[in-house]
Amino acid sequence: MSLAPATAPLRIGPYEVDPPVVLAPMAGITNIAFRRLCREYGAGLYVCEMITSRALVERHPTTLQMVSFDADESPRSMQLYGVDPATMYDAVRMIVDENLADHVDMNFGCPVPKVTRKGGGSALPYKRRLFGEIVHAAVRAAEPAGIPVTVKFRVGIDDEHITHLDAGRIAEDTGAAAVALHGRTAAQRYSGTADWDQIARLKETVRGIPVLGNGDIFSADDALKMMSSTGCDGVVVGRGCLGRPWLFRDLQAAFAGEPVPEGPDLGEVSRVLRRHAELLTDHMGEHKGVRDLRKHMAQYLRGFPVGSELRKQFGLVSTLAELDDLLGCLDPNIPFPTEAEGPRGRQGSVGKVVLPEGWLDDPEDSSVPEGAELDHNGG
Repeated sequence: MSLAPATAPLRIGPYEVDPPVVLAPMAGITNIAFRRLCREYGAGLYVCEMITSRALVERHPTTLQMVSFDADESPRSMQLYGVDPATMYDAVRMIVDENLADHVDMNFGCPVPKVTRKGGGSALPYKRRLFGEIVHAAVRAAEPAGIPVTVKFRVGIDDEHITHLDAGRIAEDTGAAAVALHGRTAAQRYSGTADWDQIARLKETVRGIPVLGNGDIFSADDALKMMSSTGCDGVVVGRGCLGRPWLFRDLQAAFAGEPVPEGPDLGEVSRVLRRHAELLTDHMGEHKGVRDLRKHMAQYLRGFPVGSELRKQFGLVSTLAELDDLLGCLDPNIPFPTEAEGPRGRQGSVGKVVLPEGWLDDPEDSSVPEGAELDHNGG
């Protein structure tokens, strides 16, 4: 285990984040239930699912339901996706006026084709002027309430169109409180290995605000190695905590210079899974909550000798009673398997990024992409 690096506390606006760990927004994952579960394992900053700025302004019922926080959740952190400076300004003003959140993070990292083909997500920082106008709009709207605005982006569209250094400079110059870099291009999606060297380059470029690193943090040791090798000020954890919310306990121990606990046995994993089910049920009701838990089952049970038939039944569970019966079939004494270590979640493969026609012609074009904000709450 690496020694915890000597770093100043991470500050994002008025908030100290100690340990310097941020839960990345994940569509369909980081709802109020999952955030609560992770917070029970350690301190840090926990960001809600990504919200589309237009959907928020238009008060779409599903979006408004997603904008919910625990009474003791502080700071309340919301991630916004947007491509239009005017709409972004209105969304952040709404957050301010209605006291919906304490921190706004902006998503310019989504590599999903249905987003990039409209010029959104990780395609947008290529349009430097438009990118700056969107960030500035959010900062301007948030400033009167003292709400910090942070910005997350990728290395670029592909190896020929690198944007992160410009994006970092622009974000800093327009008043962002921090930036976070996922060390992959949009073309890589989640495949291969994150390029931590690019996080180091961004840290060398952006000196006035914190730089956070994201990509391939699947253990506490990974986080310490990223911090020491790149000089970044904090880490953003996404896929690494899927089916593994105790990663935040491990991170808290590691950053405090304490021994990282052993992985939980199957009995403890069962208790965590049951707790997740309870929290989802409280949030959605039993029918929706238990069905929503299905997507997490494979990650919770990963590496354990459970058997294919039992795994299948876990993936079809519909009630808490069914879940309890299935958990009762597990041997609680089975230790945490080495097979459960390492990368988690979707990976995919490298592919050509789908962009609007003529998107790469003029990086100074500040025209708002048409239709890029419609019907999208994922990423």
